[in-house]
Amino acid sequence: MSARFEYECVDKIVDELGAKPSSIIAILQGVQEEYRYLPPEIFPHLARRLNVSEARIYSVATFYENFSLDPKGEYIIKICDGTACHVRKSIPILNRLREILGLSEDKVTTGDLGFTVETVSCLGACGLAPVLTVNDKVFPAMTPEKAEKLLAELQSKRNTGGAQNA
Repeated sequence: MSARFEYECVDKIVDELGAKPSSIIAILQGVQEEYRYLPPEIFPHLARRLNVSEARIYSVATFYENFSLDPKGEYIIKICDGTACHVRKSIPILNRLREILGLSEDKVTTGDLGFTVETVSCLGACGLAPVLTVNDKVFPAMTPEKAEKLLAELQSKRNTGGAQNA
């Protein structure tokens, strides 16, 4: 993050949702939607705006698994590893994507912030297994080969300045 963080976007979210402690979750969701993660600069700023401790906001951000304190890629790929997807071989899909992108269990986002690859316990699309999502768009009946082709399409979109949505 740059040394000079722009707070206008955060302030707009707070103004729209209300500068009150009961809005913490919604505000954090709005900030994460904008930045794809929760930048560290927002915590002291939100504490002042909402008149609560920084620790309270941070505890909410770290309690819920959906919030991320680490930068995420432009394309967030979630591979389901629930029972139905696992038995239909979701792990080879995960491994192929990690191999192509140079990622691992510990390194989930590419250095250029192009892609984040994560596993999730269930995407709720068991009948379409194995499933992955790209920025919440569902791609059913995946194979490592189909995932590789999808990734190539996303990389091409990214290189030509395509839309963020898959």
